[in-house]
Amino acid sequence: MKRHIASAVTVLALSLATGFAQTDGQPAPTIQQRKYDQQQRIANGIDNGSLTAGETKRLERGEANLNREEGAMRAADNGKLTAADRATLNRQQNGLSARIYADKHNANNAHYGNNEVGQRRLAQQQRIANGIRSGQMTPGEAARTENKEQGLNREIAGMRQANGGKLTPGEHKLVNHQQNQVSKQIYRQKHNGKVGF
Repeated sequence: MKRHIASAVTVLALSLATGFAQTDGQPAPTIQQRKYDQQQRIANGIDNGSLTAGETKRLERGEANLNREEGAMRAADNGKLTAADRATLNRQQNGLSARIYADKHNANNAHYGNNEVGQRRLAQQQRIANGIRSGQMTPGEAARTENKEQGLNREIAGMRQANGGKLTPGEHKLVNHQQNQVSKQIYRQKHNGKVGF
């Protein structure tokens, strides 16, 4: 039994060293494929409410930083990545993947409510998720938009707390104006020609 376990560990180590991490002999996903997969996981978390605006903002900042670092590595080596660069990026992607999992499975969930403001917040989160999923929004754009969403969510919560759970007509008008601004930002980012992955 111990010999079989040792053999399995040796095979796994060799497969990782040679770039074949899957047991079916297929090569491990490329850096580009992992970026795509992680963006899909983030978009799914936004859609199902398992990621809050703040969690999404932090994850997208991590993705944007990783993309910048990859760009710098490629620039330093004539557009190529060295084996050491790939190992560094893979390690960082593993860390980001673990953060995505932890954020999606913690007790924090996005709650929007059934009122008009809540439904609009939900619709905008779905538009952001679609932009991330399709690659129309870069991680940096998504992080900036989620930062605005997070700020607006805090502001709405503060207004409601001050008024017994309700928004006054003036506050409702202010929130609607701010949601219009975020909506325009989402539209601009999804249609500016930048590619997310």
